[in-house]
Amino acid sequence: MQVTAEKLAKLTTEYAGYLEGDKLDAFFREFEIKFAAGHWAAGEFADRFNPLGYNRHRPDFRDTVIDQIARVAQAGIEGIEFHDVLFLNEKGEIDDAKIAEVKDALAHYKVTPTNMNINVWTNSIYRMGGITNPDPAIRKRALEQCLQAVEIAQRVGCQSVSLWPGSDGWDYNFEVNYGVQLDWFIEGCVEINKKAMAAGLKFGTEAKLKEPREGNMVIATTAKAALVAKEVNAICGGNNMGVTIDYGHEQMYGDEPAAQLYMLKRFGVPITNFHVNTAKYHSNDEDRVTGTGDIWKLVDFCYAAIDTGYDGWFGEDQFTYRMEQVKAMRLSKELFGNAMKKALLIYARKDELEKARLSGDQGAVLDVVKRIIYTA
Repeated sequence: MQVTAEKLAKLTTEYAGYLEGDKLDAFFREFEIKFAAGHWAAGEFADRFNPLGYNRHRPDFRDTVIDQIARVAQAGIEGIEFHDVLFLNEKGEIDDAKIAEVKDALAHYKVTPTNMNINVWTNSIYRMGGITNPDPAIRKRALEQCLQAVEIAQRVGCQSVSLWPGSDGWDYNFEVNYGVQLDWFIEGCVEINKKAMAAGLKFGTEAKLKEPREGNMVIATTAKAALVAKEVNAICGGNNMGVTIDYGHEQMYGDEPAAQLYMLKRFGVPITNFHVNTAKYHSNDEDRVTGTGDIWKLVDFCYAAIDTGYDGWFGEDQFTYRMEQVKAMRLSKELFGNAMKKALLIYARKDELEKARLSGDQGAVLDVVKRIIYTA
């Protein structure tokens, strides 16, 4: 993201009013805001209440990865995230033909591959964990898949690889030895990070409080993810491992998303990737359209991303079960863009904001931002 005084001045002229359509796209280009969507946001949605999927009534709906890429492009989104399992055959080996097919589609639709997410939870053998599974053979298999995902990311053309440890954690007290499980997780991340470093890729882990594990996941908070990344980087050398921040996951355990960005910067932990969406406090992982929750909190988060110098991708991680996929992705981009515009308008008054903050006068702080939040 590039912010200059000249660009900020355009916010009240060229980009005045609500941003949508071509004006929104121009805004993203002007400020070099890189926006992506997970391939899953363009696909079928199923849950335990509707395991066959919410789109099966649509005779024209197809759910191949090529169809998903096409829908991401149709939504006007320039980047896409993948899962490694899309590129594996039935034997769990890399499918060269699938990689070639996807790369051709990416070139055709002019969509950039951004991040490769490692899926070591969908396969039922991982129901008790991936790289922290109590069975050493399954633990080894999960790690091999993670290392394979790095190769897939490199071949597809992604810039990063991320591990969300969906099945690693516990459902009941006393189920696991927390210390041993954490050791296994760190040991696995060390091996993944080494391979990512050799491949020239960033590596990160994504925190989440719970779900599908209902006690806690092994990396329940961004602070814990940051500690793991620092430990892995100390072992590997360098600063390659970071954190993937999911905005909705922060809502789940009631932390302040904006504050996390300053925490990571202070402790020298890089942000590998951003996932944006909407969830409620102490809820499950709703993954609703970005910008439909607390606008103050979202604008604050966007401001923190600007102020801490984040220049990576913002990726939609959403499951909009009852909304058509292209419309949902486009709306998320639109609402996020308008929140980011508000954050930039506040950033243009940073000196005034900091002066109000230092005064200790809460009313003065609100006076700086109130009109931007409600009218800009």
